[in-house]
Amino acid sequence: MEKYKIKTGIFGGSFNPVHIGHLALANYLCEYSGLDELWFLVSPHNPLKRQTDLWDDNLRLELVKLAIADYPKFRASDFEFHLPRPSYTIHTLDALQKAYPDREFILIIGADNWHLFPRWYKAEEILKNHQVMVYPRPGFMIDPGTLPSSVQLVDTPLLEISSTFIRQALAEGRDVRYFLHPVVYERLKKS
Repeated sequence: MEKYKIKTGIFGGSFNPVHIGHLALANYLCEYSGLDELWFLVSPHNPLKRQTDLWDDNLRLELVKLAIADYPKFRASDFEFHLPRPSYTIHTLDALQKAYPDREFILIIGADNWHLFPRWYKAEEILKNHQVMVYPRPGFMIDPGTLPSSVQLVDTPLLEISSTFIRQALAEGRDVRYFLHPVVYERLKKS
């Protein structure tokens, strides 16, 4: 009999900064879609791209750690910080599987990314070797009947909050505390 593997959602992103939309979505996925854990996989700055508005890697990671500290099913991960750049999703998933053989990793993406998925590097290989969980995004309809067996469509609440909006509001000196976890807001006020 095969040993149970810990179902671990991989929620990758720049989290620039992490906000309540990210947290609520991840919380919902842990409580309602069978995940044992969810890892916030913070994407490192890509040296090949000019990303002047991307905050420092370690600050973004610190903010995620602060935001998730009181929920035992969440983990902040800098795994991609230690992979060759640019890091493709297939390489990350394969490296995670090798490093943590006791886990089954499920890639979490929005419906907007699912529409672009055929253009991803080695997309077919991802679908063949890994599970994918797709959450809804406004304006991106998905017919569940068209999905491969390795892809699960989840019906999560829609919370459309943009990190760009938050960065701009903070730069303008606006009080957007309710868009951020309180500890993240307090940490950013000190920056």
